[in-house]
Amino acid sequence: MTTFTERPEQGRLAPVESEDLVGRIAAALTDAVVAGRFAPGERLNEVRLAAELGVSRAPLREAARLLENRGLIVAHPRRGFFVRDLDARGLAEIYDLRICLERHAGLRVCERLTEEMAAALTAQATRIAAFADDPGRQVEEDFAFHRMICVFADNTRALRVYDELTHEMRFGIAVIGHLYADPHVIARTHDPVLAALIARDGERWLAAIDVHVGVARDNVVRLLADREAKA
Repeated sequence: MTTFTERPEQGRLAPVESEDLVGRIAAALTDAVVAGRFAPGERLNEVRLAAELGVSRAPLREAARLLENRGLIVAHPRRGFFVRDLDARGLAEIYDLRICLERHAGLRVCERLTEEMAAALTAQATRIAAFADDPGRQVEEDFAFHRMICVFADNTRALRVYDELTHEMRFGIAVIGHLYADPHVIARTHDPVLAALIARDGERWLAAIDVHVGVARDNVVRLLADREAKA
């Protein structure tokens, strides 16, 4: 008779590997979607994707559900999974939430900034400028800079929310193709944001991040609205 004090058999740990497989599939699909491999509204071919990834359709569907939670794809009963078709209003809401999150995170960083944090933020801002000739890489370095602020704010739940928002923001940029016509502008827009953090000036930070993310929001929304109008 089995009791609660008995140790489970070693083989019972196998499902962990299955969950890890689902996570890896979800990561691969996320990268493909945000990179623009699939067009907005395109149906995901489960048979082809399962063959490409070398997995069965069961974990693929579980991974697709994760992407649905991330706002990247939508499921239609008896039809399958489709890449989400972003709209200007929805993306504007995402950026508004991002502003609220980063305002709070930056204020916490201003209160607890160390020399090591300041050096890391400065180095990451430099990386944004260094990849001006590689727009895709520059966008990733940009997000890494802002994620670093959330990390230094030391709030794991806020960081989790930022990571979820990043999926949709990256997808939005992939859909419209670019955020700024001149990639060098992206690097320069981080100067006042970084300066406010280094100065540990909360009021200056709030003003800088409102402008920084607000301008990005306006550009993304305008470009996506133009795309919708043409469509």
